[in-house]
Amino acid sequence: MKKFAALFTDSYRELKSVRTVTTLAMFAAIAIVLGAFSIEVSSYVRIGFSSIPNGLAAYLFGPAVGGIFSGVLDILKYLIKPTGAFYPPMTLVTVLAGVLYGIFYYKKKITLPRVLATKFVVMLLCNVILNTMCLADLYGNGFLALLPARALKNFIMWPIDSVVFWMLAQALERTGVFRLVRPQKNFTR
Repeated sequence: MKKFAALFTDSYRELKSVRTVTTLAMFAAIAIVLGAFSIEVSSYVRIGFSSIPNGLAAYLFGPAVGGIFSGVLDILKYLIKPTGAFYPPMTLVTVLAGVLYGIFYYKKKITLPRVLATKFVVMLLCNVILNTMCLADLYGNGFLALLPARALKNFIMWPIDSVVFWMLAQALERTGVFRLVRPQKNFTR
């Protein structure tokens, strides 16, 4: 339990670094650009890769920073390009996703099985269950009416998102970009 609490305290301390804040600003810019290229399948289903910077921020700086970054970025993306109604519970789901990414990735080696497991948990809990509940409440539709299309989209995107994130993280690790952002390397398995 102490290790779990230390994850959050260590992550929160990361916010005191100028390097962390500037890196998060760059990730936010990348996420906004990626969000502009998302594909609206319907008002309930959207395909995009703007979650990649969220995962990278959580990997580098932990669950506290990942949650804060995801929540602030969700609001910022809405202010820049509003799509649908703003619904604060959906922002809280985004914060939860950032925290989950941080719990699974922070100070750990990024492996394909870890990424697949993390993406599965986030997609199932946050995207399929909680966001579908939010959409059902927001638009007055039945949860079970929205669930099949959203579950199918997430099931199809799960391996694609996972492999794209893993390959990008591996490339950034090999090129030394992560060492520039976070010089200390305290990985566990």
